[in-house]
Formats: sequence, C-alpha cells, structure tokens
Amino acid sequence: MAATSALPGVSLREATQRRLRRFSELRGKPVAAGEFWDIVAITAADDKQELAYKQQLSEKLKKKELPLGVQYHVFVDPAGAKIGNGGSTLCALRCLEKLYGDEWNSFTILLIHSGGYSQRLPNASALGKIFTALPFGSPIYQMLELKLAMYIDFPSHMNPGILVTCADDIELYSIGESEYIRFDKPGFTALAHPSSLTVGTTHGVFVLEPFNYLEHRDLEYRSCHRFLHKPSIEKMYQFDAVCRPRNFFQQNFAGGDIPSLKLDPEYVYTDSLFYMDHKTAKKLLAFYEKIGTLNCEIDAYGDFLQALGPGATVEYTRNTSNVTKEESELVDMRQRIFHLLRGTSLNVVVLNNSKFYHIGTTEEYLFHFTSDSNLKSELGLQSIAFSIFPAIPECSSNKSCIIQSILDSRSSVAPGSVVEYSRLGPDVSVGENCIISGSCIITTAVLSAHSFVCSLSLKMNRHLKYSTMACGVQDNLKKNVKTLSDIKLLQFFGVCFLSCLDIWNLKVTEELFSGNKTCLSLWNARIFPVCSSLSDSVTTSLKMLNAVQNKSAFSLNKYKLLSIEEMLFYKDVEDMITYREQIFLEITLNRKQSDLETS
Repeated sequence: MAATSALPGVSLREATQRRLRRFSELRGKPVAAGEFWDIVAITAADDKQELAYKQQLSEKLKKKELPLGVQYHVFVDPAGAKIGNGGSTLCALRCLEKLYGDEWNSFTILLIHSGGYSQRLPNASALGKIFTALPFGSPIYQMLELKLAMYIDFPSHMNPGILVTCADDIELYSIGESEYIRFDKPGFTALAHPSSLTVGTTHGVFVLEPFNYLEHRDLEYRSCHRFLHKPSIEKMYQFDAVCRPRNFFQQNFAGGDIPSLKLDPEYVYTDSLFYMDHKTAKKLLAFYEKIGTLNCEIDAYGDFLQALGPGATVEYTRNTSNVTKEESELVDMRQRIFHLLRGTSLNVVVLNNSKFYHIGTTEEYLFHFTSDSNLKSELGLQSIAFSIFPAIPECSSNKSCIIQSILDSRSSVAPGSVVEYSRLGPDVSVGENCIISGSCIITTAVLSAHSFVCSLSLKMNRHLKYSTMACGVQDNLKKNVKTLSDIKLLQFFGVCFLSCLDIWNLKVTEELFSGNKTCLSLWNARIFPVCSSLSDSVTTSLKMLNAVQNKSAFSLNKYKLLSIEEMLFYKDVEDMITYREQIFLEITLNRKQSDLETS
C-alpha cells in the first residue's frame, strides 16, 4: 500500500476529477455486467415523496443523465410511525426480496437514504435531498450523480451485498493508483475518515484494534473493536478511540467537516457509509419479517454498528440522549438488534487522505457553495454554473453561486448567496447569504441579507397554483412548542413570531397550524399565500417578509394560506420539473446563439 501523499490536496483533487470523468463516460450509455451497480435504490418517507423521486429518476433516464441498464428503484417507508434510516434499511431489504426473490443474492446494491423532509435545508424539501443541484456540470450535476461518480470504483471490487449511504453528504478520497477499496469481507465494512475530536462528537467514532505499520498509508484495512455513536470527548479517551500521528505523518486534515489538526496532533476516525454482505442483509431481513411492524425509529448507524465488534456492550441500548423521540419500544428493539448482530465483525477501511462534507443545512449549503475554496478546488465547483448572468469579478474570494438560472445583466447578487433554478429581472437586488430557489422575480425587489425564498408549484382542486416560502436562512423551522400560548417562543427572521402575526393581521388560533396541534412550529404555520402565478407568489411572499423587516403592516387575511407541510402535500412535481426544463432550454439556446456569433 502506498504511503500518504506528500501533497494530499492535489492527489485528492486529481482522484476526484478522475472519478467524475469516468462517470461522465457512463452517462446515457448501457453498462457492462460488473461495471456498475446492479441496483440503485433511494428511500422515501411517504407516497408523495416516492412519486416525486420516481418522476425525477424517469426524467434523468429520459435525458440520458444516468448510466443505463441499471435497475433504479424508490422504496417508500410504510405508513404510520417514523422508523428512521435503520427501519428504512429493513424495509428496503423486504422490497428487494419481494421484487427479486433469491436473485438479489448475487447483486451489488447501492441504498441511498433520502427519506427526510429536509427541514434544515428547505429548498430540498419538495424534490428531495438526493436531487439537490450542485454548481458544476452540463447538464448540472445533482447529489445523485455525484454519489454515483464518487462510488464509481466500488461495485467491481465488491462481493454481493448492500452499500448504505445518506443523501446529504460527500465523501472524497485518494488512494494509490494501483489500489482499490474492497468490500469483500463478511459482516459489515465501513469507511473511516480522520477527524478532530470535536467533529467526533457529532459522528460515529471507531475504536480500532492495534495496528503494526509505523507510517500512515492512504488506504488501511483495519478491524474495529467497538463503535461509539456521537460520543463525548471524555468517552473517546475512555475507550481508546483517540489516535496520535505515527512517524512521518504530515497529513493536513483542513477542509470538509474536519478542521486543521496541525495544532492538535490528536484525532479520531469517524464514519460515513457502510457495506453489509448479503448473508448479513438476509439475517436482518429475517429479523424484520419476524417482528412485522416497527413502531419506533431505528438508526442504521447508532443501532446497527454499535452492536458490532468484540468490544460491543449492551449499555448503549438504554442511552436515548441522541434520540429525538423516545418510544416505549425503542430500548427493547435496540436490545433485540444487539443480540441479533452481536459477534458480527466490523471491518474498517481507513482513508487517511479523505474528506467528508455534510450539506444538510442552509449554513453548510451556503458555505460549501460560495466560500469553501477546498471543495471548490476538489470538485471543480463554479460560481456561475450553466446560467445566464454577468460575470462576477474573479478577485472576490467570497463569491455568490448561480445554478441553472437566468439573471438580467442589471440584477445583482451579493457574495455568499446561492440562486438556483430561478429568473431574476433587471431591478432585483439580492443581499448577502441568501438562498433563492425555483423563483421568478420580475418586478423591482430588494432581498435583505439572510433571506430564504423558495417557490413551489401546487395542484389544488385540479388547478395549478403557486406558493413561496419566505423566511430567514437561519430560522429554525423544526423548533416547536406544545401550546398556542408558547408560540411567542418561536422566531421568524429574528422577530418574535407573535409580533409577525400581528403585522400580518392573523389571529392566534388552532386553525393557524396544520397537522399535529400539539407540535406548533414555523414548519406547520399557515402563513404562506397561494397565488395564480409564480411571479405573483414570489412578490406577495416578499411583501410579507419585508413587512416583518420594516415592522409595517401587510394583511394576509384576503389570501388562502398554507404551511410548508401543506405545500409539500399539494406540490406539483411535474410543473416544477417543466419550469426547470424551460430555463435549461433557454440557456442552451442562448449558448448556441453565442457560439454562432463568435464563430
């Protein structure tokens, strides 16, 4: 195995670009047996999400944006209680068994968890995190294509089984030119990335068995003694998870979710994706068939991986500090999973020259797309990606990011902001750190810094309507209170929500909220107007946003109002895809005309 590269940043960029080129060669072409995944499956939280994902997959295949000859599936969670990504994994195994019988014994399968509602990055809520647009490629890459590109070398070095990953993270790695990551051992195999101890508190951390090599290598195959899920720093020390550099180890871990470790020589190995061989998958499926219905949230990482390795103990099953909702069945279910998987090996592929990026919040999204020079260099991210927009001065280090959008040359977008799938007219000024998604702003508009604007097409009583969520990028849409008297604790664009309702002339009643009346939040507050045109929808929602910022009255009484929760129920995916396609065709035509004029 090759020793760690002298210039890790350069080798990481080159390895990433090679994978992107290889994937690009496969797009729209039939793949040979063993060259690519047999099955790519995406999980969905409900029927609406399932349909949205299927529609988008169908569009991608029609436009030849994905490799052909592969089975692409969307597996929806059963109706009822939330079951977590662990429950979704079990459900996906049952779907595979129903579809393929014993045939899937020989398949390499990629399972991507994308079943959440993306409340921390709501511009991904309607069409899904796995279909989040990235600022590069022609046509534009989305997270799905990036995942397939970064894992391009895996299937041909993998025994039949399932690789489990999440939709909102990016793993980049570099290893020796003649080396490959192999998933060929029984049980579980997980990737591990060197991280600071602080990062380890929000991830899974591996306690590795002792190792003989004196120097670090880009690729190391290790055995895991036990797995810790979001441990405290104290626990990392207690269980010997903390590592110190071996001889000649000069790796700079700067970038990704990993701060530079130059000043602190101690680090831990954190998780990202994992593989399970077919025998282990069948074992989990038999367990799921036996229990019938799941009524609690199972974590594929916390509840599967913590049961593995010779050092695993049952104590973690009673720790519910990292659980959002504690169900009565949870501890019992965890203990049953522990006893089922106990004794199963956890093999670890240590990638010492690797980066792990998470793009699941508005803060992460804005930083990585506009300010992060590391990711920009490694992936080749662009400030203007497949768009019509006046050039941004190259001297600006904190650029804006424009993705498949058409902006008038007299419009302006401040540094740190992202505009995707939108049209902006001549008198539109976007402030710093804003997100504009799927919108059409033709009239004069000034968007204050930190504004979030995302438009959705709706199908209501067979009529096409539009609604635009407008709030602050830092607003906590998930924060909830139990009673109407406590909604003063909620904040909208930094202002007490009660004051906002007063500005909008809305009464505080139970009817103000959709869904669960004991879980009141900005997510299910009926405050967003429904309009007959996309541009009117954006204009109206911007007025309600500006009213809050200027503390001037703007009555919403005359409008039909929806919550974000309801907008997702009524969403018209087909119309949203059509709008994006119209922008795509206009940009393509503009480029052809420009080419003719210059030739």
